[in-house]
Amino acid sequence: MTDKMREGEIALPFDPADRAEARVAFIGRIRSPWSRADCPKNILQARARGLPARIVLDPAYAQALTGLEPGRAIVVLYWMDRGGRGLLVQNPHHVAGQRGTFSIRSPNRPNPICMSTVLITSIDHKSGVIGIDATDAFDGTPVVDIKPWMPRVDVPPGWHPEE
Repeated sequence: MTDKMREGEIALPFDPADRAEARVAFIGRIRSPWSRADCPKNILQARARGLPARIVLDPAYAQALTGLEPGRAIVVLYWMDRGGRGLLVQNPHHVAGQRGTFSIRSPNRPNPICMSTVLITSIDHKSGVIGIDATDAFDGTPVVDIKPWMPRVDVPPGWHPEE
């Protein structure tokens, strides 16, 4: 479930891991300066701190980087393995009141899959190491997948940034 619950939070009556229907193969790990004590809460805060990170792929996946180059934006899906899995309603510090887990980006979720869109700063196609501009993941966080970010596909129609 979760380590500590805040006032007003609601937990599932079961552990979602006990209902697993699929298997995930981690393709590598995020290497970052972050631990539980000092990790930024999101990618925006991570970028503000100016500390780059890298993704170290299992060498078996290195060839899958073909076509990616520095300057390209990618979506990194990662498994927040140190987050809780049992909260339905959370009481985050950054907003007033309760929020359903699916309405926030907390790592505490039934399947702790998180994502960030990052920029490739360097890439070693042979060894499978990708330098990225930032991450909000703890050092050693497992990587589930990497996908290219494409504005014509990934930006919803008619979307305009908040002012």
